Amino acid sequence: MEIFAKRIRELRTERGLNQETVANAVGIAQRTYSGYECGESEPAQKILVELAKFFGVSVDYLLGEEDYVQPK
Repeated sequence: MEIFAKRIRELRTERGLNQETVANAVGIAQRTYSGYECGESEPAQKILVELAKFFGVSVDYLLGEEDYVQPK
């Protein structure tokens, strides 16, 4: 899931957000979100979908199945 960790970190920093803001938006603890960005843990499907919605990208983009961000 290394690509997932890289992409959520990039999306968050591009938007000038901190980890706590993203975590609160998707209903998880900041420590849990930090684990995702560090590649220490993987999100449940529900959280993966929530992250994609929050960032306005597809789940496929977050998982590295596609290399471009489709506008939503």
